[in-house]
Amino acid sequence: MSDEIRYTVFTKPWKELPLEELARHVSEIGFTGVEFPVRPEFQVEPENVAQDLPEAARVFADHGVSIESVAGPTDEATIAACAEAGVPIIRICPAIGPDGYWATLERLRSEFDELQPILADHGVAIGLQNHCNNFISPAQTIMDLIGDYSPEQFCAVWDPAHNVLSGEIPEQAIEIFWSHLRMVNFKNPVWLRQNGPEAAVAEWRMYWTTGRQGIANWQKVVRLLQEREWTGPVTLCAEYSDRESVDRLIVDDLAFAQTLFGG
Repeated sequence: MSDEIRYTVFTKPWKELPLEELARHVSEIGFTGVEFPVRPEFQVEPENVAQDLPEAARVFADHGVSIESVAGPTDEATIAACAEAGVPIIRICPAIGPDGYWATLERLRSEFDELQPILADHGVAIGLQNHCNNFISPAQTIMDLIGDYSPEQFCAVWDPAHNVLSGEIPEQAIEIFWSHLRMVNFKNPVWLRQNGPEAAVAEWRMYWTTGRQGIANWQKVVRLLQEREWTGPVTLCAEYSDRESVDRLIVDDLAFAQTLFGG
């Protein structure tokens, strides 16, 4: 099982590194794949995606690293660039718009209907990730949006950390997502109290920590994936509130994930 897991890392924390240096760094810390942001002020910006994303894929490949997904826009130019670069998935976290929950879902359905033939023509999928707060969070809502499409065009990106933040248990989430699941995110939060127990009202903030220390149970998630013989990419999100320690923490999280998967 462990030989079939592809460990990728979200390169968002290293936006200041030149592309060649980023590819070398990712390889040196032990990853063979990345999720790559296509965003303003990153190594590839949306307006230059047609030429820069295929070039980025070549640079990563020179270091033994593949781009397993991008986090970016879903316009036709980006879809075509992903196809040329060999990137299979564009990950998105749809927010609930100012017009409300139901209007947002209707708008997304309309957008997905228009995108479906473009994705099919290019062999690229959009991956919807569950996300807490003012985003689409329940697994069933995501499947209501994409379940009528092929997972080759619209797939699920399972984020168990956002499950726990939304009060959804992993046993249910994986069952709901399974038919369309193509990628799993690994990160881990805790809640930290900001005032003392004598305060009239408690105040809390979210703190992103390592896989060993957070409230999302990585051991349980791995067990559920192994029971279903999961073979897709596992993306370590490198999301830490201690931003000065990202390199140290991501190496520890990779080692922990490899231990859990058995290799």
